[in-house]
Amino acid sequence: MMATTAAAANLPCLPQTWKANNPKGRHKVITWERRSKSPSLTACYCSLSETSPLFRAAKHTIDTYIKSGMVIGLGSGQASAMAIKYLGHQIRAGAFKHKLGIPTSVVSASEAAKAGIPLGELGNSSQIDFAFDDVDIIEERTLISVIGCQRLQGEESIIQEKLVLSMADQIVFMVTENQYKRGLEGSIPVVIESILFVRYRIRDHRSRSHPHYQSPLGTLLVELWI
Repeated sequence: MMATTAAAANLPCLPQTWKANNPKGRHKVITWERRSKSPSLTACYCSLSETSPLFRAAKHTIDTYIKSGMVIGLGSGQASAMAIKYLGHQIRAGAFKHKLGIPTSVVSASEAAKAGIPLGELGNSSQIDFAFDDVDIIEERTLISVIGCQRLQGEESIIQEKLVLSMADQIVFMVTENQYKRGLEGSIPVVIESILFVRYRIRDHRSRSHPHYQSPLGTLLVELWI
């Protein structure tokens, strides 16, 4: 059994998908069995143990891409949970210093707190150096990825997850071989969410110039016409 990691730089936020759009091709290359032709994305296979393929991919991600002093986006999902746990172990062992994690969900925030990773809020971090995450499907040729189709559990938010990823300078997706497809076929469900979440810069700017209001459901209103 094998696991795959896909690394990307400067990914734009697209509805339900991620696609490379970086002519400068800033990325790290992992020289294993297979390399994508994309100038912005690198996909790599690594031969892993039968017992824990995702853990090996998670460990490789932390060991290869994480440096001291980084602000890190902490993904949601099985592989991300393993990466968070291993990152916490490495921090306690002294391998990394002065790190800050930005969770993509309540679940990843809880995992990070248990692992002893210092956490920050998305609005207080204008720069995220690196992020890792799980994806549901990734296309082999283009490395277009889809997230959020199979998991929206508890307090997870697809909007916040994608916002964290869109702010990161570099991203790694960790998937199994079964999620690595020749093409994206069939229908892809669209997630519609109603959440109490706004871009902090927009909210703060409007709040300084005008008093803000809240709806009966607690939603922050930054524009109101009657």
